[in-house]
Amino acid sequence: MIVGGCSQGGQEAVAKPTAPLVHPISGLEVVPLIVKSQGKVHKFSVEVAKTEEEQAKGLMFRTEMGPDEGMIFPEDPPRRPAFWMRNTVIPLDIIFIGTDHRILNIAANAVPYDETPLPAAGMASGVLELNGGRAAELGIKPGDKVEW
Repeated sequence: MIVGGCSQGGQEAVAKPTAPLVHPISGLEVVPLIVKSQGKVHKFSVEVAKTEEEQAKGLMFRTEMGPDEGMIFPEDPPRRPAFWMRNTVIPLDIIFIGTDHRILNIAANAVPYDETPLPAAGMASGVLELNGGRAAELGIKPGDKVEW
């Protein structure tokens, strides 16, 4: 028995580049982010606040966010940031990520509208905002690895 195969004239299927995902409310690019914690991998889709203007606005005025959604604020170059909750309607977990991509500290359940600065415990390469209480719910803690 002879078995043959065919190809389409030697042409290989080439994946077409896709446009980045964009959040319908903010218009910011959405990227995957994972947190590795205690042998578990937690997956999120996060909006990327890259520019100074995007970072200044952050999640202000937003009334809801999905359980596996968030916003990442890349810090390039790394710095020691402090965040506040001015004009922020929903409680947030503010997660400060060190230059080794490990969580430095978490300002858990930051209070809506509170303007008290919530500082990083050291130099941060990024700050992740999740729904308030989500980090504790998933067991996310300082020392966990974050990749985006």
